Amino acid sequence: MYWYKLFPLDVWLFRDAKPFSPGERVWATGSFPPSGHSIAGALRGLMKNNERFAKEDKPIFQIVGPFLCRHNTLYFSSPKGFSGTDPLFPLPWHEEHPLHQSMWNSERPFPLVPRSPLSSPEENSAPERQKAEVNYRQYLPSPVIEQYLKSGKIAPEDWLAADESEVQPWKSEVRPHYGIASGKIGSTENNGCFVEKAIRLIEGWTLAIGIDRKFPSPTTLKLGGEGHRAIIEQCDELKPQWDSLQKLCQKNLANKDKSLAYLVTPGVFERKRNGGKAMCRSWPWEWKLANMGEGDRAKGCLVALATDKPMPISCRLRDKNNNKSIPAPQVFAAPPGSLYYLNKPSLLPADQTQPQKQVSRQTRRWRQLGYSEMLWVPFA
Repeated sequence: MYWYKLFPLDVWLFRDAKPFSPGERVWATGSFPPSGHSIAGALRGLMKNNERFAKEDKPIFQIVGPFLCRHNTLYFSSPKGFSGTDPLFPLPWHEEHPLHQSMWNSERPFPLVPRSPLSSPEENSAPERQKAEVNYRQYLPSPVIEQYLKSGKIAPEDWLAADESEVQPWKSEVRPHYGIASGKIGSTENNGCFVEKAIRLIEGWTLAIGIDRKFPSPTTLKLGGEGHRAIIEQCDELKPQWDSLQKLCQKNLANKDKSLAYLVTPGVFERKRNGGKAMCRSWPWEWKLANMGEGDRAKGCLVALATDKPMPISCRLRDKNNNKSIPAPQVFAAPPGSLYYLNKPSLLPADQTQPQKQVSRQTRRWRQLGYSEMLWVPFA
């Protein structure tokens, strides 16, 4: 893997998969960091204009990321299995917790509970607590994540942001777009107006990606909408950081005790059901629930999960009839930072060196684009 940093030359525009009509005066919202499809499209455009790759009809490459980067240090979305700085535990893993007497849907993952009984409402509403929560890091540097993979713990002081940029390393700027009528003042009736949110990275922050291809460095490429450009520059200092995390993951996988799977890129867990309809959910379909082993069915390994609202992701494909670019069916990905609590580690088929069963072409393609990348954490 070769590691690169992406420096913006202007704002970036990334639209998500939500449909919109410019004539209805709507918001064309976007998400950041960009999806693997956006990164792959930019890289293919760069390869198309480079003589070294000109002979390749459909270039195929493996992507790791994208991640945020600051001072040549990788930053990852903070794990979501925490309440402030306190870790949450699956209820079956906390045998003495008083909430064992509560009721929940047995067909869903077990609930997560704090280490100690719930605090009083007065403590939750204290001004000091509210002020501290604002300053929590939303992105953690690789040294903190490395320690998390070693011990299964994150020290309370590692959650505190050194400055506001560690809470959110970018700013959103509103950009209205008008279709101007020829020879008239005002917008055309058909195009109307729509508003986009542009992303402006805070000074000192960049994107970082790993690619199994070597590109000319430094050079420029188009990234995102409206033809905005970025500088791609090789950064060898990022490779040891990622390799160190991978070695710790392999060590944690060898341990067959309770483990956590830490999602660091959007997780696409899609499966076609009866009737050909594709369904997405927050955890992999290969992981069966630990509380669903009734009768002759074997119990699964997944106990609980901590996640957030799904991310809509879509790309475009070529129509077979007229070879035009058309929207592809959208999927909903689990956001980075999602945590999965398992009774023992369980690799997904796409991550195994020798898959035990056939992996679909679509699943392999999602992994090549950097989706569903997980780091394995020991349970402490």
